[in-house]
Amino acid sequence: MQRRAFIRGMAATGIIGSGFGLSGFARIANAANSISVDQLPKLTGELTLYLGRGEGGLYENVLQAIQDRNPGFKLNIRRGATAALANTLIAEAKAGVKRADLFWAVDTGSIGVVTDAGLAKPLPQDLIQQLSPGFQYPLWSPVTGRIRTLPYNTDRLTGDEIPDSILALADSDVKIGWAPAYASFQSFVTAMRLLEGDKVTKDWLKAINSKAKKYAGELGVVMGVERGEVDIGFANHYYTLRLKAGKPDASVSLAYTNNDAGCLVNASGIVALSDGELPVNFIRYLLTKEVQSYLASEAYEIPLVSDVASPPGLQDLSTLNPPELDLRKLADLRPTINMMRSIGLL
Repeated sequence: MQRRAFIRGMAATGIIGSGFGLSGFARIANAANSISVDQLPKLTGELTLYLGRGEGGLYENVLQAIQDRNPGFKLNIRRGATAALANTLIAEAKAGVKRADLFWAVDTGSIGVVTDAGLAKPLPQDLIQQLSPGFQYPLWSPVTGRIRTLPYNTDRLTGDEIPDSILALADSDVKIGWAPAYASFQSFVTAMRLLEGDKVTKDWLKAINSKAKKYAGELGVVMGVERGEVDIGFANHYYTLRLKAGKPDASVSLAYTNNDAGCLVNASGIVALSDGELPVNFIRYLLTKEVQSYLASEAYEIPLVSDVASPPGLQDLSTLNPPELDLRKLADLRPTINMMRSIGLL
């Protein structure tokens, strides 16, 4: 999909997708109708964005398209690892330096670091209400969602053979792939600590480590599953959906656990770090049906506004049961990192 096409409103918006909240997909409510880029004011001026991810250039396409549509607007972008950029923002604030107007992060752990430091500016209520219930926050805006999944090799396992408890995998004899150094995996471990406690989590990590194969990232995990290097893995949903889109006969499918960290819902999100209408209006563009449709169809991420279909190949969200967890608590990464280091995972 060409960026100029989708940002002009030509992208397909589909039928209403399943909205979902952190208290469970079964509690579905309607968000306000999504808006089009044609309804937004033109952006005029200059902003600096700290961008914590790129999704293979797809986020870059969105940012360039917004600039193409707004010739009077200039966007300066600093790119880097999400956690590193969050730490940079904290260090700059302590030094009395102000360089960034916006921070677009890979997950809510880094968002929590920034909001807890008091750097986020409040968002207007009309913007907040564009998002699905359960994803409405006063100091930051989720952009797209993702869910933790268990990609498995369909030549080795059937869905019925996979437990619906993430903890049960520690006692299984399947070959497991994981990416301990990956930010999304560390957020998953943090969620497990919060939900199950440190002892249970540490014991689980030790048990999995004795039978797991390490990969650099979660796309590698999914590819390892498909090649038969391992039977099952831990990864965000979109890696499997992207692989299947390019290789429909790939020997990989998705399983989901029930009400535990194994089916954690997380989100990419953006924070306004400067006052004024320009940062807020920039965020509005990310919540339009055109941008949300593009990220759902091309990045296979979960849209968080109404009137936009979920990515193809994802299980009906209303049938899933993620745990209740305030995503801001995932900012507490230090104990997770220390735990993983003590086991030799990092």
